[in-house]
Amino acid sequence: MASTKQSLPAGMLAAAGIVFGDIGTSPLYTLRECLSILPDGSPTPAAVMGFLSLIFWALTLIVTVKYVCFVMRADHDGEGGILTLMSLARQHVTGRAGYFIVLAGLIGSAFFYGDGVITPAISVMSAIEGIEVVAPGLDHLIVPLSVIILTLLFIIQKHGTERVSLVFGPVMLVWFLTLAVLGIRGIMMNPGVLQALNPFFALEFLNSHKALSFAALGMVVLAVTGAEALYADMGHLGKTPIRLAWLVIAMPALVLNYFGQGALVLADADAVRNPFYLLAPDWAQIPLIVLATLSTVIAAQSVISGVYTLTHQAIRQGFLPPVRIVYTSSTESGQIYIPVANWLLFAAVTVIIISFRQSSALSSAYGIVVTGTMVLTACLASVVAFKNWRWPRAVALVFLVCMLIIDVPLFSANLMKLLSGGWVPVLLAMTMLVLMLIWSSERSLLIRRLADDPIGLKAMISSLEANPPKRVEGTAVFLSRKEYEIPQALLHNLKHNRVLHARTVLLHIRTIDTPRVHNQKRISIQQLSPSFWQVTAAYGWHEVPSMQEILHLCGLEGFGCTLQEASFFTSHDTLVMKKRNGLARAKGAIFHFFQRNALRAHEQFMIPPNRVIELGGQKEF
Repeated sequence: MASTKQSLPAGMLAAAGIVFGDIGTSPLYTLRECLSILPDGSPTPAAVMGFLSLIFWALTLIVTVKYVCFVMRADHDGEGGILTLMSLARQHVTGRAGYFIVLAGLIGSAFFYGDGVITPAISVMSAIEGIEVVAPGLDHLIVPLSVIILTLLFIIQKHGTERVSLVFGPVMLVWFLTLAVLGIRGIMMNPGVLQALNPFFALEFLNSHKALSFAALGMVVLAVTGAEALYADMGHLGKTPIRLAWLVIAMPALVLNYFGQGALVLADADAVRNPFYLLAPDWAQIPLIVLATLSTVIAAQSVISGVYTLTHQAIRQGFLPPVRIVYTSSTESGQIYIPVANWLLFAAVTVIIISFRQSSALSSAYGIVVTGTMVLTACLASVVAFKNWRWPRAVALVFLVCMLIIDVPLFSANLMKLLSGGWVPVLLAMTMLVLMLIWSSERSLLIRRLADDPIGLKAMISSLEANPPKRVEGTAVFLSRKEYEIPQALLHNLKHNRVLHARTVLLHIRTIDTPRVHNQKRISIQQLSPSFWQVTAAYGWHEVPSMQEILHLCGLEGFGCTLQEASFFTSHDTLVMKKRNGLARAKGAIFHFFQRNALRAHEQFMIPPNRVIELGGQKEF
């Protein structure tokens, strides 16, 4: 964990840059969009105070109490995120309940993909829209400039963000200080705005605007988008730096800025068109646009990196097919680049910007997937509290009810946005969910059909030792998908080449349901006969299997062999789809496409191509 590698102030600075980009740039548009739903378009003091109170208590209850105080306790070997929470919850749950926990985790992951398309678009567009304040005649440049900035951002991903990320923390620290200074400037216009800290103003507003209450909650959720990042990025930075950065830097700056905007609107109702930029003096507006653009680019970068991390984790847990992953840092394993995810995300974000054209229009599409993830996080966290932390059932239920009292109304309110654009991230999320379910279910069926018979394996080895074919020098490593599977590549080699190496290793690499495995437990070696060895290598879903590391650990156990000495036999079967009808046929076609384009075994496990012999045949599925 990063928290053990750097000082606490450095960790807090890194958290400001990596974790709070999304939620930190929400003042650009949140209060403006909240006040835009008022029927007469003229904000009344009661409405301004009511929204400020709703925003403050949303930040307090959802981010500070729920995530910082409770959800961040649910770490799995230091890691966080919805898939981590899922793996923790299903440790002590089996049967049908376990299936629903996995489904909840996958839905939450799919929701993140939907959020990952909207966030870069709304963040960058809202920053560029400051042009309207400085030079209204240039508003036609907002869409092309947003596309250009994001295009450059996606292009540089392949070079890694190791160097650029060094400035993330300082830039975001300047951003939060700017938010606080602007907020104080606004509050000085009307110090009475601080009375909105009293939850009475929120309750009174909802009670007196019953027809608008759901729409109001739907807009207030814009203030807490990005809260999930506190938990998801916990593995990179550690709990303490994130918690302190939120309590000391991010939340005070956000609250001050929101209240400063509110004070400005109370003093000048015309400021409602863009209270964030109008909060700054005229001479500071252009520098503020530049700083806001840099901050929103950092927010977009954080989301893009989050998509890479989630995709990598889903691949390792068997929910997505293996694809090419580029490690862009020589020191940090978490810094990766996934070309397929990068360009699909870029295409989706570009289409979103061109289609919606304004951040105000995008705000109508925002919130469903975010609040949906909050509901799922609450449910999974309560399961962890009951099963893993051994909380009494009644206490776990009270914990769940307290979270859902807030999350469910927010989710219900955002469902009203479904027809006004909310269907876009939901459709993207459901598409990802279907693809994950298809890959994991079809892959599981294929693996289940493989024989896993230790008696049959030992009988075959005994027969080969008694009547061996022609022996050749060297070590042959046969990769198997089950521990006691007779590898198809071994059978093909015996059938067609009629030879057997002096040493034969049956290697099974398995992913276990933890982030990491200690090296002492990584390798299990069993000698099955004078010339056959069974090796099982265990990796967590946060790790990357490496054949060089496996052979090195085998050498420490007394079985010496290097990458250049061994020949690696893998099987790559050509799948032939059996007769299927309707949806089953479509499901099979999607899986076939994925399987045909997935990485081969030697690419996944970093085996030199010149040491690989790939054998295979046809297999029905």
